[in-house]
Amino acid sequence: AIHDQNGTGKFYMGREIAQVMGPGGIPWLDRPERDDQEKPSIVLDALKLRGGETVVDLGAGSGYFTFRIAPRVGRAGKVLAVEIQDEMLQTIRQRAQALKVTNVEAVKGSETDPNLPAKAVDLVLMVDVYHELAYPFEVMTKIHEALKPGGRVVFVEYRKEDPDVPIKLVHKMSVEQVKREMKAVGLAHMQTLETLPLQHILVFEKTQ
Repeated sequence: AIHDQNGTGKFYMGREIAQVMGPGGIPWLDRPERDDQEKPSIVLDALKLRGGETVVDLGAGSGYFTFRIAPRVGRAGKVLAVEIQDEMLQTIRQRAQALKVTNVEAVKGSETDPNLPAKAVDLVLMVDVYHELAYPFEVMTKIHEALKPGGRVVFVEYRKEDPDVPIKLVHKMSVEQVKREMKAVGLAHMQTLETLPLQHILVFEKTQ
């Protein structure tokens, strides 16, 4: 396999793992045009969230999706915003305080463990994150343990199948690649939505 300059040099199931975006990427994550480019409302509607649910925003960054999920699960629900970077966690905590949001909890994870409670999570969302996980098998195994029976994992990833998507190759993923990797950790593919301009929405479920 050929090493990509935007990759880590580590390969998993035939693909190179991408480098992680650091705190310097916060302006990119919060860019004003992101709403038009990524249509977060379409993603949120696809999640079919209900009040009282516990949702994990894994690789939450500066909380772009975290604070959009929070009102949808309501006061009885909870959003666990998981990050491995302290600067991102600090940003999320400051935003929660500024916005007076009480159902968001910033969680410090590690490269191998998102640090989630067992069998307590209804849904895990990863937006442009999965391809950056240094230890995807280990993290997904922990996520499987954290999900309630019937719990879901939703990935949003740039389409690798489309050469016109203007994103570096290691930051894209194909549907077949994601399906293959989730099968290895016991998650069943339920649905692929192609309703976003540049990304797939892939839905998996804990069925066993």
